[in-house]
Amino acid sequence: MSTAAAAPARPGQVLADLLPASRVRDVALVVGGAVLTGLAAQLAVPIPGTPVPVTGQTFAALLVGTALGAGRGFLSLALYALAGVAGMPWFAEGGSGAGAPSFGYVIGLLLAATAVGALARRGADRSPWRTAGAMLLGEAIIYAVGVPYLAFATGMSASAAIAAGLTPFLIGDALKAALAMGLLPAAWKLIGRR
Repeated sequence: MSTAAAAPARPGQVLADLLPASRVRDVALVVGGAVLTGLAAQLAVPIPGTPVPVTGQTFAALLVGTALGAGRGFLSLALYALAGVAGMPWFAEGGSGAGAPSFGYVIGLLLAATAVGALARRGADRSPWRTAGAMLLGEAIIYAVGVPYLAFATGMSASAAIAAGLTPFLIGDALKAALAMGLLPAAWKLIGRR
C-alpha cells in the first residue's frame, strides 16, 4: 500500500500541482523544464532556405507551460532564455546568445508557455480539443514574436519572413498539437483512475 498517492485533481490545478508541494519541488520543476526545453532544442533539423530549424523545443516549451502552470512555466522558460543568452549552448543546434535570427522564437516560447499555463489552470489540458486549441494559441504566440524578429534580424521582408519562418513549420506544428491532444488528456485520465 502506497502512502504517497497523488492528490485527486481539482479545478484550477495543473499536473505539477499533484506532486507534494514544496519549494524544492518548484525549483526542481522550473530547472527541469528549462533543461527539457534545452535538450529538445537539440533535436533540430535544418530546413534549406531558412535560418530557423525544425526543433523539439516548441513542443517541450508548450508542455512545460501546460504541465507547470503560468508562473512556473514562465520561470522555467525565463531560465532557459537567460542561460542561453549567457552562453549556455542549448538553443537550437547548440546555439546561444541573443543575436541569432531565431532568438525571437525563444522570446515567443516564454510568452507561449505562460499563456498555455494559464489556460491549463482553466482546464484547457483536460480534453483533446481544448488541448489542441491551447497548443495552437501557444504556437501562434511563438510565431507572432518569432517571425517579426526574424524579419528584423535578417532584413527580410514580411512576406519572406513568413515564407522562411512560418510556412515550413505548419505541418509539424499540427502534428505536435495532435500529440499533445493525446498526451495531456491521457495523463489527466490516468491520474483520475488512481
